[in-house]
Amino acid sequence: MAITQAMCTSFKKALLDGEMDFSSDTAQTFKIALYTSSATLDASTTAYSATNEVSGTGYSAGGNTLTISTNPTTSGTTAYLSFSNSTWSTATITARGALIYKSGGSNPAVAVLDFGGDKTSTAGDFQIQFPTADSSSAIIRVA
Repeated sequence: MAITQAMCTSFKKALLDGEMDFSSDTAQTFKIALYTSSATLDASTTAYSATNEVSGTGYSAGGNTLTISTNPTTSGTTAYLSFSNSTWSTATITARGALIYKSGGSNPAVAVLDFGGDKTSTAGDFQIQFPTADSSSAIIRVA
């Protein structure tokens, strides 16, 4: 079992098919779910699954709803967007990675995050801090 950080291949196709809308006026909802080290997540991941999702105090299956902090924009030849940090308050959980996905329908996958090792919170905040929203660091970039 392994978690490998990647933009999901099925997400790239969904972009080309016009199935993903990150505009500020969109009715689409994006979420982030946390996973244990037993999960297998990588570029071939196509959808959210509860298999090997974390469980514990302060965490609900399916994860948190994400808020878009930087609407789709461009710099040079790169398009990008970002999300606000996501926090599970007073949580007792251990996670090895995460999956960003579009909530609804088949819950299609967007991107896999690899934390590089287990991260734990004990009756405290577990927070995903997204990188700077720019053309070289934003969490979602198309170059």
